[in-house]
Amino acid sequence: MQRRRFSREFKIEAVKLVRERGVSVAQAGRDLDVHENVLRKWVKEFGSDPAQAFPGHGQVKPEQLEIERLRREVQKLKAERDILKKAAAFFAREAT
Repeated sequence: MQRRRFSREFKIEAVKLVRERGVSVAQAGRDLDVHENVLRKWVKEFGSDPAQAFPGHGQVKPEQLEIERLRREVQKLKAERDILKKAAAFFAREAT
């Protein structure tokens, strides 16, 4: 069974159906053929940050971009540290 994908517009309209029109999550889920828990997650995500909700494929939130950049930097710094440790050990052996 293949995973279904929903557009950002579909998710926003589903959330508006629940929040603005007062339709219950269970009823909206049945009407839209979306599981109730998925719809609740969409409502929660939209409520926390409507402008950045549902970024879609390839569209990453600015916070995520910063996290990825920092992870790459940490990885680079760890590699440099390991090289320096090995060099220090090598020269310590040579000095004796």
